[in-house]
Amino acid sequence: MKRQNLDSKWRFRFLDESYSQHIPLPSSLLPLPMLLRLSHEDFVHVDLPHDFSIIQKRDPNTPAGASNGFFPGGVGIYEKVIYVPEEWKGKKVMLEFEGVYMNASVYLNNQLVTRHPYGYTSFHCDLTPYLMYGQDNIIRVIVNNSALPNTRWYSGSGIYRHVWLMIGESVHITPWGVYVTTPKVSHDSSIVCIRTTVENITDKSQDITIRSTLMDGDNVVAKDDVKLSVPPRGTAETQQELTVSNAKLWSIENPYLYTLRSEVIKDEEVIDSAETSVGIRSISIDPQKGFCLNDVPIKLRGGCVHHDCGLLGAAAYDRAEERKVELLKANGFNAVRCAHNPPSPAFLDACDRLGMLVIDEAFDCWRESKKPNDYSLYFEDWWQKDLASMVLRDRNHPCVIMWSTGNEIIERDGRSDGYAYARKLADFIRSLDNTRPITNALCGLWDDTAVRMLKAKLGDLPEDYDVWGEVTKEFVEPLDVVGYNYLLGRYQSDGEKFPGRIICGTESFPMQVFDIWNTIENLPYVIGDFVWTALDYLGEAGIGYVWYKDGKGFPKPGEYPWHQAYCGDIDICGFKRPQSYYRDCVWGIAKKPYIAVYKPERYGKEFEISWWGWPDVVSSWTWPGFEGKPTKVDVYSTDAEVELVLNGKSLGRKPVGKANRYMASFEVVYEPGTLEAVGYDEKGRETSRTILKTAGKPAAIRLTPDRRVLKAKFGDLSYVTVEVVDAEGNVVHNADTNIYFTASGVGSILAVGNGNPVSEEMYVGNQRKVYYGRAMVVVRANGEPGNIVLSASAEGIPTAQVVIEVK
Repeated sequence: MKRQNLDSKWRFRFLDESYSQHIPLPSSLLPLPMLLRLSHEDFVHVDLPHDFSIIQKRDPNTPAGASNGFFPGGVGIYEKVIYVPEEWKGKKVMLEFEGVYMNASVYLNNQLVTRHPYGYTSFHCDLTPYLMYGQDNIIRVIVNNSALPNTRWYSGSGIYRHVWLMIGESVHITPWGVYVTTPKVSHDSSIVCIRTTVENITDKSQDITIRSTLMDGDNVVAKDDVKLSVPPRGTAETQQELTVSNAKLWSIENPYLYTLRSEVIKDEEVIDSAETSVGIRSISIDPQKGFCLNDVPIKLRGGCVHHDCGLLGAAAYDRAEERKVELLKANGFNAVRCAHNPPSPAFLDACDRLGMLVIDEAFDCWRESKKPNDYSLYFEDWWQKDLASMVLRDRNHPCVIMWSTGNEIIERDGRSDGYAYARKLADFIRSLDNTRPITNALCGLWDDTAVRMLKAKLGDLPEDYDVWGEVTKEFVEPLDVVGYNYLLGRYQSDGEKFPGRIICGTESFPMQVFDIWNTIENLPYVIGDFVWTALDYLGEAGIGYVWYKDGKGFPKPGEYPWHQAYCGDIDICGFKRPQSYYRDCVWGIAKKPYIAVYKPERYGKEFEISWWGWPDVVSSWTWPGFEGKPTKVDVYSTDAEVELVLNGKSLGRKPVGKANRYMASFEVVYEPGTLEAVGYDEKGRETSRTILKTAGKPAAIRLTPDRRVLKAKFGDLSYVTVEVVDAEGNVVHNADTNIYFTASGVGSILAVGNGNPVSEEMYVGNQRKVYYGRAMVVVRANGEPGNIVLSASAEGIPTAQVVIEVK
């Protein structure tokens, strides 16, 4: 089917609170007569992807509370006019929505086409029966995210991913109708197996040819034609095999992609076509070798990632999704777990191109709820449709190495038919794709239900009875890999208790990374670790807190204005946090020591730190007003020894490296100047050096785009790092300067932000304070060639400018 992007020029409006409070869930949204009374003046023009939560002011009284980062929800109405020509008669016309959060109702010409409750799966709408030819047709989408709380993290609201118009001839390849597998993989000779499903919407049987052509750039690698008869008003499937000599295998280091061109040919004319990226690779798992990619054992250096795009909220711009993967790769990750729902197609496309392994996850809950209005309301009626959406849409991605049926499912102890559903979901996935292992992420038990069930069955239990192991045993039987969330203590013992079990650490605490990785390296049946989290995110506000008991510093965990989780290795802007530098040491990729300074004003103060947190440190030696005051400095390093030097005077050498958990601590009295960490190898030779300098007063604003050249298409982005620096170019970490931004030319400011997890500032607008001297501006191209000029100004500092070319 031909695909046309429908992101531009929608009309949008919020539904008044007086209406939304009367709207029941999950089905009926708003009486159609009321919709018809809305005039065009009630709407504003927007382009997709669009998140209507991120543009609203956070509310300390929102029912969603800290879980959703105190962002409101609501009901939004989207409208778009499309012209339907007469020549579309006899064709199939559909819409594909990549993601709408949540409870979407789609109308065409005031007729209800479909409803889709789950906010994270893609879905199709057949417009054909409702089209009016030779005239304008009105698409209306009502999005109802008013029933809060319905999620444990920031969801966003609205049509937050792409929308596509799909037009197919009377005989066409169905959406997601091309399925590619690679049953034989080697450099010498590989086999690419292709199953193609074709639909016939006519009243007569149609005889066609399916041509499958594998391309390497412009070169034909292999081609095959097969004849197929498609019944009237029905579908048919064909299977083909292509042999590829001298195959270039897809891997993390070399994510090589071929292109498969699928064509429907009738009477020697191509009447329909589709293109699919193909990565030739094999995956396997076993308790002795662990996880293998192309027969090479690999430990998964993984991180969990939510669907939001940080400063953009949930809006899934292609570049924003690609940048996530770039950040992960740059910081040593080779795998990502999509928590806890299918990601955007753009994210998986980027993982394919850049070489990132993916666990594709379906649900955070089944029948049992975690929030009053969550997916549990729909699970029984929708789980098959939503699982099918995930698997059929994503099964051609070489990056996807595992399917996950859920996260911390309450039914893991067998309650509410949990064992039966665990098998149902796994078997259903295998019916759609049997080429990947299936997992589910299990944590400890949250209540005593399992104990009571066991006692009713067995009587009194011995003191050392393994309740978790016994009650989850049947739940995990259908799985190929058992996901362990925060269960490091079971890795060794469960390998002995459950021989043959393959374990993956699907969530882990950041501060346990040394022990986790040391354990994983010695246990082949534990295939990897996924920290919570790789990238920070909105919602679950403050779970990575450090809270001082004197009440100063951050507010109490979960209290307004907390809105970021504050637990990511990489912060919400993409800036590397201290725990990421420590992880570099554990993973053996650190290049030089990292200096982590405890804030002098907090020295000696009693504090609490979350399991998901990290000590309250910053890599800065600018602490005006604390001259002569003591503080503590940690140095993270892979070197045998590290020396700390203050203004040329040695403060001593200490052993570091793996034997000392890659960390050495020093007590230091603050004095302005330079603080240096010098690394030495086992023979006492200097290997590397890190220097912190005391910054002077703010003297300039430094603007650094991640991309200075954008494509002339709407929605291409440049992330501009904003730094307040002194006269020598040192970042002034103690600055909290408010900076005003303007953009002129062929683009605009899409978002502003910083890493402050408790700021009340909004992520839309033209101003933002720096946090630890830094902020970020996201600039969006409007689709025309030319230049975008971004200007930044602040009181008492010269205005700075940067030019971004669009071509």
